[in-house]
Amino acid sequence: MIGLNHVLILSLILFILGVAGFVTRRNLLIMLMSLELMLNAANVALIGFSRFQGGLDGQVLALFVIALAAAEAAVGLAIVVAVFRLKKSVNVEDLNSLKW
Repeated sequence: MIGLNHVLILSLILFILGVAGFVTRRNLLIMLMSLELMLNAANVALIGFSRFQGGLDGQVLALFVIALAAAEAAVGLAIVVAVFRLKKSVNVEDLNSLKW
């Protein structure tokens, strides 16, 4: 049987992978995907807590996090497309020249 600690270990592993991807990569798309991975790790933890408490609070909160992640992905991808049209690159180092 899968226990709460198994779910939390999975969530921790996903979150660490997301942080590592966000910190080490300089591609804006990879950074956005790493951010999504961190949000999904939080969702796994919320669903796990909700499942083992017997309530629906964590699942409702996870739905809000999913909606937030969808909005973040839409806005983030729009910004990435705009930067790519301007700079022909999605590297973070190229964004420094966009300052006023």
